[in-house]
Amino acid sequence: MIPPTLTGRDTRKKREEILNYFNDSYETFEKLFDMLKDDSVFYKKSEPTRHPMIFYFGHTATFYINKLNLSKIINKRINPDFESIFAIGVDEMSWDDLDESRYDWPSVDEVREYRKTVKTLIQKLIKTLPLKLPITQNDPIWIILMGIEHERIHIETSSVLHRQMPLSFIKKIDGFPICKIDNSPVKNEMITISEKSIRLGKDEDHHLYGWDNEYGTYNTRVEEFKVSKHLVSNHEFLEFVEENGYENEQFWDEEGKFFLKNTNTEYPPFWIKQKEGNYLYRTLIDTIPLPLSWPIEVNCLEAQAFLRWKSLKDNINYTLPSEEQFYSIYKEAELEDIPNLEISKFNIDLAHYASPAPVDRFSQNGIFDPVGNVWQWTRTPIYPFEGFKVHPVYDDFSVPTFDQKHNLIKGGSFISTGNEIMKHSRYAFRRHFYQHAGFKYIQGDETIDIKEQNPKDSFIEEELVKHKNDDKITRIYQYILTLIGDYKLNKALEIGCSIGTGSIQLSKKYNQVTGVDTTARIIQEAEKHLKSFKNITNIDYWQLDPCNIKPRFKDYDLIVLNDILNRVYSPILVLQELKNRINKNGIVVTITNPGDDISKLGDDFTIKNEKTMEDKKITLWEKI
Repeated sequence: MIPPTLTGRDTRKKREEILNYFNDSYETFEKLFDMLKDDSVFYKKSEPTRHPMIFYFGHTATFYINKLNLSKIINKRINPDFESIFAIGVDEMSWDDLDESRYDWPSVDEVREYRKTVKTLIQKLIKTLPLKLPITQNDPIWIILMGIEHERIHIETSSVLHRQMPLSFIKKIDGFPICKIDNSPVKNEMITISEKSIRLGKDEDHHLYGWDNEYGTYNTRVEEFKVSKHLVSNHEFLEFVEENGYENEQFWDEEGKFFLKNTNTEYPPFWIKQKEGNYLYRTLIDTIPLPLSWPIEVNCLEAQAFLRWKSLKDNINYTLPSEEQFYSIYKEAELEDIPNLEISKFNIDLAHYASPAPVDRFSQNGIFDPVGNVWQWTRTPIYPFEGFKVHPVYDDFSVPTFDQKHNLIKGGSFISTGNEIMKHSRYAFRRHFYQHAGFKYIQGDETIDIKEQNPKDSFIEEELVKHKNDDKITRIYQYILTLIGDYKLNKALEIGCSIGTGSIQLSKKYNQVTGVDTTARIIQEAEKHLKSFKNITNIDYWQLDPCNIKPRFKDYDLIVLNDILNRVYSPILVLQELKNRINKNGIVVTITNPGDDISKLGDDFTIKNEKTMEDKKITLWEKI
């Protein structure tokens, strides 16, 4: 379904467009989960570094409620427990929580009912929220669009996880047709893309919704180059497999060797090797004979290894395209952006199949699959454009991936929808991750296309400046520890840990210290800071919402609120949470500005000490 534009003249019609778009997104996502054979499968993992499928089923609905609360469009939760345990996914970050013993997953029926309640609320908001045209990032309806596009991302990523499950966990359903065409394999060849001026990035008044990494500018001139006419097919990749490409270490860099060692991978992820030596192919809902004319689907490391093998074999240097070269191909194909992109010409947006199709099936201006069929890996790690700034309601959508470990994929796949099929979309994954992704190749030397990775982030810069000379914070925490003395020195929680200076001081006396903050951006900095103290092993850091803390964060002897009340959407909720997290006779310390109202701790606490120090009011409370 084509996404609605942000422009127009008729607000009534725009509401209808957004409502239809929301309903289509919500229902397509749920239909995808109808593919799971029974409710027991919701509690299975596709692979160890992901949550069970029940998490993703609840996650997209709770995203709406969490972001609407954060932006103060609503002020009431539907199910606080769901909205904490389903809040944060995983990307192999140090703060990812994959310990299943810490989760008490609800029943599938409970999540289904929750999703119905959320759906009704969002439908009502779409009909009643203030709406003016064009829609901007500051408008309430933008948060609804954010939720819709977030769910459309999870339509795709959940389909990958379903495809990685044993087929015995999957049932066939209508609405996701598999291509039945397997043409004779074509011999790939190189075509020339002429020199072009390319502008990456878009203006804030662009007519389509966008994620933060899409905005800004990057202008460059792309020289003439040669690119493969087709996506690399299963047939083309098969020769690499049959010549033991996975066993030959000369084709793999250090990251690739580490991937092979840890996974024992011997062939592409959706191939199934038979005793006779031939391969079957796993679609979303079935296995079929390996379709040799369809595009290969591999991770970036496998694509790079193939190209080193092919370079040696052909005595020609091949590499993955850069992001700029992808856009040069896009321009050569004379593609237009939504709403003028002719979806029917490409295997995208579920317009034809819920699977890849032959690499010689869809072409535009002589270029096959300039978009669609499968995503295309690039050699470019994602980076911010000039003028990049985070959106305050989803401030860590992109920043954690600016680490040179996430490469951009471009063009979309057969199941890409919404923002994913827009010209300016920028999605990046770790190089060993699997998506419905393949690749084309260009003639050129193998280089990593690294751009500036560190955007200017005013919040992080202010926190770093504040803590760079941390004598003030150290003195405050030393004073706190002096007040507490040796009373119950077991578990401590610091809410608003920032880069961790306070947690480090607490770790000198407490057996276990947990530091939490609102955004992964600051948790990254805390992790970096902690690494400079090699002898400290009793601190862990987590990203969470202080207004709705996960149930497992409890039984603390000390909780410190470190200047957090002026950074959250509901200080009262933070204070009310404390009585459920602290042990009887435990200590709560609030570090606030002198004028902040902290009386809402209520009758469960009594003030033991209070002092103004270093321009901060330090109040020590004891739970009665």
